[in-house]
Amino acid sequence: MKKFRLSILSTSLLLLALVLVGCGNNNAESKKSINWMTSASIESLDPSKAVDVNSDQILFNAFRGLVTPDGGNKVKLSIAKDYKVSTDGKIYTFDLKKTSWSNGRALTAKDFEYAIKRSANPKTASQMAYYMANMSNYNEIKNSKKPLSSLGVQAVNNYKLQIKLAKPQADFINILTLPIFYPQLKSAVDKYGSAYGTMSNKMVYNGPFKVTKWTGSNDAWNLTKNRYYYDNAQTKLNNIKYSVIKDPSTALNEYQSGKLDQTLLSGKQQYNNYKDSKDFHLRKTFTVNYLSLNQMKIPEFSNIKIRRALSLIINRNQLIHDILGDGSVVSRGMVPNTLAYRNGKDFNDYAGVADATSTNVNRAKQLWKAGMKELGKKSINASIMSSNDGTNKNVAEFLQSEMEKLPGMKVSLELLPSNVATPRSLKSQYQISISGWDPSISDPISPLNTKYSTNPINTSKWKNNEYDKLINRSNDQDALKPAKRWDDLVNAQKILLNDQAIIPLYQIGKPELIKSNIHDVRYLGNGPVWDFAKAYVK
Repeated sequence: MKKFRLSILSTSLLLLALVLVGCGNNNAESKKSINWMTSASIESLDPSKAVDVNSDQILFNAFRGLVTPDGGNKVKLSIAKDYKVSTDGKIYTFDLKKTSWSNGRALTAKDFEYAIKRSANPKTASQMAYYMANMSNYNEIKNSKKPLSSLGVQAVNNYKLQIKLAKPQADFINILTLPIFYPQLKSAVDKYGSAYGTMSNKMVYNGPFKVTKWTGSNDAWNLTKNRYYYDNAQTKLNNIKYSVIKDPSTALNEYQSGKLDQTLLSGKQQYNNYKDSKDFHLRKTFTVNYLSLNQMKIPEFSNIKIRRALSLIINRNQLIHDILGDGSVVSRGMVPNTLAYRNGKDFNDYAGVADATSTNVNRAKQLWKAGMKELGKKSINASIMSSNDGTNKNVAEFLQSEMEKLPGMKVSLELLPSNVATPRSLKSQYQISISGWDPSISDPISPLNTKYSTNPINTSKWKNNEYDKLINRSNDQDALKPAKRWDDLVNAQKILLNDQAIIPLYQIGKPELIKSNIHDVRYLGNGPVWDFAKAYVK
């Protein structure tokens, strides 16, 4: 009997041990997964075609290029184990690590050569290919004067890549962090054809994670640990579960209920309610939001007095304090504050134009009256296009009320989903657009280059010959002369602002909550934003 009872007790202890082990495994597994939110869906997983911040963020965690961002204007080696630059600054030679694709195939220099040529190919119609403009023969290829095979990139052997430039370029190593320079596997592109990059299972990856469960139209997906990633041992998370949540109240409720480990805060009420929380973080982004005026759609916008009046009528302080209230600040130009410094002074301390970024109602009405007289007009009707999330909707409504303070100005709103508004903006299908630019690299040339006359991102088609000359000079004879190049870019922004080519609004502050047990999620400020490669839950 005693033996029997002992046997029962032993069995019970064994069952209890199994339960505890099971709980321990579940707890361990919970530390391998986090739940993240974003306000917009992926638009493309094709590195040659992605243009928006959300897609770049996902691509960065699913791919690795030759080098990766390392904060500010610094980079660190990734697939490249080292590189050298020729004495004339025109030839970059990279020695590659031996790495693999997510399907187990070896990744070679040929995958970089193919990808870069694919991004440069006019048939690909990459919106970001202009970053390749200084590569040898790119412009001739773009204009169908030379074959794609002549582009200045070559796989010397399986693990050596050479890139040739037409002239030295100060920021070229930073530019190589962009998705259009990520490797791509030709066999995958050929296999999936037009479906390549349109859903997560029509791709292969070489980064710390693979994208899974994205169908191309759904608002949820996963970043799943890639066992073939070369630095896999440092990747602690098995899964990052992404959800698109456009309503800030819904996101906050899910955070409070434990369904999310991170959430963006929106508006001054949430900001004020949580600014003292241990989970609170205020991210100072490099994104500048501005109004783009399409002179092709509204010819009256070609009048500089009209453009200046529309800028001066906007009370930016009221906008950032009463409408936003989220830590955003008034922008001082196309280039964001704190992006670049010289001699301890911010770029905008040199390149700011107060009249282009300030408020003066009386002056606005005087300019408006004079501009309308020159045009022979009594009224102008225009629409503001914006994405329809809560913050942008509130901003659009505020701008509508501000602009209608000008006699005869009638403003309507087009509030659209982000994945509709962005393509329309890129095709110049708007009258006034609330636009934003998050510099892909930490150099003033990134935002300023978007207003170069022939740049595809220059959707308002504003053109100024002197501006183009300064951008060209910064990229040509002054490329390796830091002081002169700086002056070129300073003067370029002054031209842009004096001509009111854009109406600067605000530089985005991004308040958010992240559970305090989540560590080593790197915030990069611009470009890819988040790096989860070494994140963990404690």
